[in-house]
Amino acid sequence: MALLRLSSPVTFTNFIQPVCLAAEGSIFNSDTMWVTGWGTIYSGVPLPSPQNLQEVDVPMVGNTKCDCLNGGITENMMCAGPLEGGKDSCQGDSGGPMVIRQGSTWIQAGVVSFGKGCALPNLPGVYARVSNYQNWITQHVGMNNASFIPFTSTAPVLDETCPTSVPVCGGSAGSWPWMASVTYRNYPMCVGTLVSDLFVMTSVSCFARFMGTDGWEVVLNVVQPDCSSMPIASGVENVFFDDVLGNGVALLQLTHPFSQVGNLPVDMYNPSFGPGTQCSVIGWDSDADLPFQELQTTIVNCDPSHTTQVNICTERLEVQQDDDGSPLLCRMNDMWIQTGILSIPPGSEIDPFSNSTVFIQTTPFSNFLTNTIYNVPSILDGAEAFSPLSLTYILLLSLPAVLQAFF
Repeated sequence: MALLRLSSPVTFTNFIQPVCLAAEGSIFNSDTMWVTGWGTIYSGVPLPSPQNLQEVDVPMVGNTKCDCLNGGITENMMCAGPLEGGKDSCQGDSGGPMVIRQGSTWIQAGVVSFGKGCALPNLPGVYARVSNYQNWITQHVGMNNASFIPFTSTAPVLDETCPTSVPVCGGSAGSWPWMASVTYRNYPMCVGTLVSDLFVMTSVSCFARFMGTDGWEVVLNVVQPDCSSMPIASGVENVFFDDVLGNGVALLQLTHPFSQVGNLPVDMYNPSFGPGTQCSVIGWDSDADLPFQELQTTIVNCDPSHTTQVNICTERLEVQQDDDGSPLLCRMNDMWIQTGILSIPPGSEIDPFSNSTVFIQTTPFSNFLTNTIYNVPSILDGAEAFSPLSLTYILLLSLPAVLQAFF
């Protein structure tokens, strides 16, 4: 919560009035709330001229259910939005009010805080719970300078059961929304991960034989509510390379953004992913209905022949050429972090006598990743846009990525 002290007082009129605030202990059940703002009407789509104030009615969603869907929901938050999607606050609405009517009085119950995409199914918006901040607000504005009104709902109690109908889709593409297939002339060449709306990261070795951008595409599979997948593609506008000791990372700049597909946090500091850490590798599975599969593994010390400043190793895995560029993902709290990239140069063979599988660490490439993406501004606003700040401090600030519709 934030309070802004104005440089001069506002004169109240019939058209300018202070809002009433929900008092501590207010109870909200399955009530309908109203949100107003001048934010985008879809992710990345600004409010058209003449930019009139917009309003939308959204139903309350219980915190337990919301936590099942969004994750990270605390008692200082509240959630609202139809589970079928279609109504929500959006980028640019942040900080605005969510209000409810009691008799003839409108009471502010929430402050627009965050969300994953806008108006997407099973992803209600998240709001700061005003009633939990009454003491803090009165400490700053004075006991008699803000109107707090208790609200006790007469609506039915909220359903707090976690939805069982939200599809997991076999733990594959539905669980790994950032996974991309990098193709050349429609032939799968390697695997990549979406790290912003305009960039996919993969291994330099993917481009060892094919320079330039003609013929290259990046394909993601959007998972529908019925667990069917819909491929969406973007051309490659530019390719940026960074090699360390002859092995490195490639960033593919897309011709148009994947603006509502969740992107993957990248590890910049490798703070705790040492030997013994349980991680996963997401590889290619051309025979499955959904193209990616998870292989669980553990980080180990690299063989002496593979010990370099850029390598990180896991238990031996059965990987193949199609898995080139696959991410090594490790969990930090409730978040997946990419800490490595599989690199298999064309024509090379996996050492049959090695006890480990070698990945490139993402940590040595932090400056390259930050500087490259910084120079290509995102079309998005707010939490969905990539910025150097979000990359540098991704371990603290990022939310788990969730696959949604593509615009």
